Amino acid sequence: METNQQTTPKPKNSGRKQLFENPVLERLTRTHISIPISIFVLFSIGLLTYAFTMAQLPYLVIGVLFFSGLILFTLVEYLMHRYVFHMSTHTTTRAKLQYTMHGVHHEYPKDKERLAMPPIISITIATLLLGITYLIMNKYAFAFLPGFVLGYAGYLFVHYITHAYAPPKNKFRQLWIHHSMHHYKDGHKAFGVSSPLWDYIFGTMP
Repeated sequence: METNQQTTPKPKNSGRKQLFENPVLERLTRTHISIPISIFVLFSIGLLTYAFTMAQLPYLVIGVLFFSGLILFTLVEYLMHRYVFHMSTHTTTRAKLQYTMHGVHHEYPKDKERLAMPPIISITIATLLLGITYLIMNKYAFAFLPGFVLGYAGYLFVHYITHAYAPPKNKFRQLWIHHSMHHYKDGHKAFGVSSPLWDYIFGTMP
């Protein structure tokens, strides 16, 4: 069976989808949002502390690299959401992979335990990021990666509150509106979650 493009499941306002028959695997697909956020915030603090105390980097360099990592994350978030989580599902295998990674979230957007990757994957990603950035940047990774990781923690927080709570009556309301358009109006637009910046730049604003 083949499909020409990735299709978005019709959202359900309640319920939860079982992805695996094995109860251990099924449990590993769910997590409370506070766990991955805590992991990445603590990881960021630890790296930043090392940058200030052990890596002996100038404060200005730490600041520039930290905010560079933070901004770069918003771009990576956009690109991952657009091209990986919403990949073309022209084969059955790709369709199953896309649904497991992200399609299930579109079908059950109110499932609060599937708004972030489980802790074991979060820890694995954090470790891989540290290894890769250290190979590329050496000790400067300890200033750059905290910003990138904190950007991810911020994304998790924003993604959770836009699904779990009613929008506030202030300027942050726009984040709720932006993400709701992605879920309920056009799944091929509004890919930015923590920021709509890259939707403006790449022309994917609804």
